[in-house]
Amino acid sequence: MKNRLILSVLIFLYSCGGYQQLMKSDDLSLKFDAAKKYYDNQEFFKALPLLDELHTLLRGTDKSEEIDYLLAYTHYGLGSYTLASYHFTKFTLKHPSSKHKEELAYMSAYCYSLDSPKFSLDKSSTITAIEELQFFIDEYPESTEKIDACNKLIDELTKKLQDKALSIAKLYYNVGDYKAAITSLNNVILDFPAIKNIDDIQFLILDSNFKLAQNSVSSKTIERFNNTLASYHYFEANYKNSSNMKDAESIYKKSIKQLESRQ
Repeated sequence: MKNRLILSVLIFLYSCGGYQQLMKSDDLSLKFDAAKKYYDNQEFFKALPLLDELHTLLRGTDKSEEIDYLLAYTHYGLGSYTLASYHFTKFTLKHPSSKHKEELAYMSAYCYSLDSPKFSLDKSSTITAIEELQFFIDEYPESTEKIDACNKLIDELTKKLQDKALSIAKLYYNVGDYKAAITSLNNVILDFPAIKNIDDIQFLILDSNFKLAQNSVSSKTIERFNNTLASYHYFEANYKNSSNMKDAESIYKKSIKQLESRQ
């Protein structure tokens, strides 16, 4: 009988467009049922104010866990991933014995990955996302399916960091700052040893050494052409079958001539 009464009141409020009346109501059970109905209908913008209020007023009651669960997912449904992650994490701390704890711990980490911008923008949130996903893996080692998902996301996020680092290094190369390009390209290889097309990066290091030597003051020319030869020998030893080998050999021959002309 009580449920029918609540349903009748809800239908009346909806039919009269009485959302503001609902918000002003003191009937917390009515608001709770309305919030769940809005949530189920994915009307998250309507569910949120109700759940925010209930989150405070029903703290410590038997409805608290469900409200906190719905509130976190409502922020997620609205695309507010930073807030969603906060509430997912808060849920795991507030309800440590909940059957949803692992699920929401994963969702917290997942939201960080959704909040990671494209590679050309700030990398700090991407680094945080990787750390949070790894934290989930460490905390829930038996969660095979979710760990697989975390590892896939970590690979995607690492690719973002890799692409950003490489784009910066190439920018230095393209603007003619060869000394910075050499440092940045070497750091890309150190930080991302599994990067694809590593021979292309090593060739850019070789070519940067050559161009740096060409544009050096006379007191540094010999040293830098010798660095170019060292870079070539490393390239030849490790990437003999690279499509860049012919160009690398050309750089080597030009460097030898430059050194011979200065003896």
